[in-house]
Amino acid sequence: MNILLVSPATPVTFWSFKHVLPLVSKKAAFPPLGLLTVAAMLPRTWNLKLVDLNVTGLRAADIDWADYVLVSAMLVHERSAREVAARCAARGKPLVAGGPLFATGHQRFPEIPCFVLGEAEQIMPRVVADMSSGRLQPLYRAPGKPDLACTPIPRWDLIDGRDYATMSVQFSRGCPFNCEFCDIVALYGRVPRAKSPGQMLAELDALLEAGWNGPIFVVDDNFIGHKTRAKELLRAMIDWRVRRKARVSFSTEASLNLVDDDELLELMVAAGFKKVFVGLETPEESSLTECAKLQNTARDLVAAVGKIHKAGIEVMGGFIVGFDHDPSNIFERQRRFIQEAGVVTAMVGLLNALPQTRLFARLKREGRILRESTGNNLDGILNFVPRLDRQLLVDGYRALLRHLYSPRVYYDRALTFLRQYRPRGPSVHRSWSDLSAFVKSLWLIGVRTRGRREYWKYFTKTLLLYPRAFGEAMNLAIAGYHFRKVASNL
Repeated sequence: MNILLVSPATPVTFWSFKHVLPLVSKKAAFPPLGLLTVAAMLPRTWNLKLVDLNVTGLRAADIDWADYVLVSAMLVHERSAREVAARCAARGKPLVAGGPLFATGHQRFPEIPCFVLGEAEQIMPRVVADMSSGRLQPLYRAPGKPDLACTPIPRWDLIDGRDYATMSVQFSRGCPFNCEFCDIVALYGRVPRAKSPGQMLAELDALLEAGWNGPIFVVDDNFIGHKTRAKELLRAMIDWRVRRKARVSFSTEASLNLVDDDELLELMVAAGFKKVFVGLETPEESSLTECAKLQNTARDLVAAVGKIHKAGIEVMGGFIVGFDHDPSNIFERQRRFIQEAGVVTAMVGLLNALPQTRLFARLKREGRILRESTGNNLDGILNFVPRLDRQLLVDGYRALLRHLYSPRVYYDRALTFLRQYRPRGPSVHRSWSDLSAFVKSLWLIGVRTRGRREYWKYFTKTLLLYPRAFGEAMNLAIAGYHFRKVASNL
């Protein structure tokens, strides 16, 4: 059987890095890990072809070749997923769709004949059997939360790793916290499920054997959701680095209570983690309480960020404006908070009510839901009626983002981070593409682009004052160019 797997195109978003991918000679930031994992659940005797629309186009010949087309999409992929569905329907090819986009409201896609809803591990054998017999049903719903021990190693052979800036792996699903705006609990539950250390090391070995030696993003929504399991993995990863002489670096997402466990923080550094995304959300305590982000309350958030920086890990922060308890000066408070904490990569978004969240349910009861969320919290679109004046909120949000990513403000924030940062942990691989990106950035950011005077001041200060972190400083400058372009287009 011939199976075509299609990953929809991601629009320009905060994490797409599309404005700087040419600098690093890559076509996409991340591979379609979900599709690669589903591909590994299909029979090895089947012929598989994966088309990532972030890397290449979808040809009519690809569709005609396939017996079935499989697509996996998140909310932000809706437009592209609909285009794929239309092309498959026009050529008479059955489409099987899964992923968060269809987890709720799959009825909005009458053009798609078949949906697989929920986590795929337990339901795929039935889907495969029905595909084989030609009796595909319109809807398959996963029976529960699977044990991740049955999750196979992704089919890395279906992509060319050279197209991507970062590879992805998954260790766990679920989160013990229940923030009102977050849909992770609804999708994956409050009891984190994790792979065994041996299973994870097998996945990392597979990446090395596929020729990968660059950065790896552990895509868990909360890597430390089960701290005991996380520590077991980290100890195994430290031994694995020595045994395999691995020089890959890691990044992930984690809750702020990471700072409450010194052993955990040190193990992450020793395992090679260089960046961690943390949902900081807001300096307004009443808004944190409102959204049940209780792990962030009653603590000095700036000091917590500084502790992670001093340990040798950069904090990438998530921030939100639009909570009911936000005061009218929230934009200035967020600006001061982000600058003082030195969170260089600050993803600030307008609050959106995602399907399946407690926030969506509450706002629907209050008659405040206006539309479905786009899944892109940088598009400046509110899908509910806020307490603050709507135009004030949208205008304040756009002004805040443009200010944060203006050259002087951005480089000042990067210097604050570098004053705190203590480069530690194992050394990581540097490639010729890193050097090439640096040289290209000198011309693009240092000559052609507005803000070049601020750039050269930053360049000189980091070279003289923080030579050990100079490589990281230049990476921040490159990423900042993308963020500035995104902010200027809001």
